[in-house]
Amino acid sequence: MKQNSHIIFFSVLILLLSPDAVLASEHSNLGEALPIWSILPFVGMLLSIAVFPLIAPHWWEKNQPKVAALWSIIFLLPFGIAFGLGETIYQIVEIVFLDYIPFIILLFGLFAVAGGISLKGTLVGKPKLNVLMLFIGTLLSSWIGTTGSSMLMIRPLIKANHWRQKKAHVIIFFIFLVSNIGGCLTPVGDPPLLLGFLRHVPFFWTMRLFPSMMMNTVILLGIFFLLDHYYYKKELLEGRLPAQEDAPKEPLKIEGLHNLIYLLMIIGAVILNGVVVRFPFFADQVTGELHGISIMGVIFPFNSILEIAIILLAAYLSLKTTQPEIRQANQFTWGPIHEVAVLFIGIFITMIPALAILKARGASLGITDAEHFFWCTGMLSSFLDNAPTYLVFLTTAGALNEPFGVATSVGLIPETILMAISAGAVFMGANTYIGNAPNFMVRSIAEENGIKMPSFFGYMGWSFSCLIPVFLLDTLIFFM
Repeated sequence: MKQNSHIIFFSVLILLLSPDAVLASEHSNLGEALPIWSILPFVGMLLSIAVFPLIAPHWWEKNQPKVAALWSIIFLLPFGIAFGLGETIYQIVEIVFLDYIPFIILLFGLFAVAGGISLKGTLVGKPKLNVLMLFIGTLLSSWIGTTGSSMLMIRPLIKANHWRQKKAHVIIFFIFLVSNIGGCLTPVGDPPLLLGFLRHVPFFWTMRLFPSMMMNTVILLGIFFLLDHYYYKKELLEGRLPAQEDAPKEPLKIEGLHNLIYLLMIIGAVILNGVVVRFPFFADQVTGELHGISIMGVIFPFNSILEIAIILLAAYLSLKTTQPEIRQANQFTWGPIHEVAVLFIGIFITMIPALAILKARGASLGITDAEHFFWCTGMLSSFLDNAPTYLVFLTTAGALNEPFGVATSVGLIPETILMAISAGAVFMGANTYIGNAPNFMVRSIAEENGIKMPSFFGYMGWSFSCLIPVFLLDTLIFFM
């Protein structure tokens, strides 16, 4: 604890000695006033997620809330001294009510509802079946969201492969495809695209990403099949398969199917969030300013409140109407959503400086070409929340004053650039465990079921070796 106090003291000292911080009151734009090293608590939070599970796994499991709180304090204490209590409260309320609460409520709703759907019967995780399940999940992601598809498909996939000795690669490619790349075709698929829809990008415009999505899917499924087939043959030689083959076959049966109604309620709530802003009660039709409840100077929009209310109702009905035996068959626990809720509040709070700096200085980065937008949006989305990152570069693209393109509320944006921003935000969320919300949840569910997953950096080794070459190919074919 004494060491922690030293960390806080030196963080305060560093920020107070920054000229930008001293003159903060003279700046109207927070991102211009913040020094670049104000992102250090965010970096510390990410490194904690990456390192502690490796060096002290049992300690990490018990102390995740303390670590998230510590890094939040290391950021908030010097920030509060430099910028004042009012600004600090405003920033906390804004990130919590506008970003974190909608984020975690959506995850909670999908997690609760999908946990009430159980696939029973004999599924043997051979390479062809695994490819088929990954492909189905990828196609579903654009229509029920990457989180919805991930929560619906991950448990059947784990059950099908429970006998396999090597199965972490199955989960890794599931994250690549189902939890990320598959969500690029509609605003329901991934939150960044919903933000684009809210700014007048046509609902089905993102279907233009279908060729790149299918190319990426085919390449990654090909790589996966070769890898899975290698492990499968090795396990066959070890005598693991015959016991599975000789076991009595049970017909496939889905229990808790009524939860699909609640899943549709959640999807409808997400779509409704983007549609109702076209009505005067929810937003000013001239300025686009959202109406809502004022909380410490932050407007909590009515459209978000409506979405949250419907999602919570769907989760409540699922928990009340689903037999406990179905969730038990899924080995359902609240552990994964609890872990995500605890860690991501720390991520969201410490992320405030990074997002503010990006918002203030993004237009000065000299980004003008589609390939630049693809990689800048993508690489930042790998570590930051991809929704506000998408919005920053969408606004930057709108400021280019191009004469032709897609008409949005932030200006005309050339089609290739808008495709690059959309693809970068969605595709490259697969680069790290924190790049997209379902990544972390899928990993937690897999580990809860006894699958040893790679570390934070270990996963990045997989993603960089498998995904970066594919994204380079995307650049050459679609964004040059």
